[in-house]
Amino acid sequence: MIKMRKAVSPVFSYVVAFIVAIVVLSAAIISILQFHMLSSPSISNETTTTGPSKITLPFISSNKTVVISLVALSSATPFNFNGTSFGQMTIYVPFGDNIEIKFTNQESLQHNVILVMNDTPTPNAADLASDGKILLYVGTSSSAYTIQGISSGQSAIGFLNDPPQGTYWLACGISGHAESGMWVNLIVSQNVSSPYVIG
Repeated sequence: MIKMRKAVSPVFSYVVAFIVAIVVLSAAIISILQFHMLSSPSISNETTTTGPSKITLPFISSNKTVVISLVALSSATPFNFNGTSFGQMTIYVPFGDNIEIKFTNQESLQHNVILVMNDTPTPNAADLASDGKILLYVGTSSSAYTIQGISSGQSAIGFLNDPPQGTYWLACGISGHAESGMWVNLIVSQNVSSPYVIG
């Protein structure tokens, strides 16, 4: 007895051929992608963060003077130096160098700068003489620093010879201004080789 086979429909053949072509094409694409992933350099998931920038300060070698420029910016909070408040900026000065402070006030309020060898971590008194020893007055005087400074648009310069090693504030001496954030840190150390600021 002879068995007869049923003829396969041409549509069925086309569908099978189409499915086979898709499977082959997909396998080829996956192989290419895997090859590229294995041959390309790995990408780290680690993210790097950068801290505050370190900026070198001007130095006058003829008289060994570090020049520190401070501005009470009108574009920042009322109690700021160079846009920073509450000790966000730290200035480093080599021991044995002199310091020149150039202060400009852009604020509508009066401000000054006093250099305080501090005894407390942060200013916590209306009169900063209670928090440490004042060594320099810029834009004011020793008798008026708690009430008087320079007006908007004015500038003042102060100079201090060879400050001792230690930790200082450069702060506004007008009552309440330093407590409200108007101070930066200043460190004089023999471990500092060249003057710079961070913040």
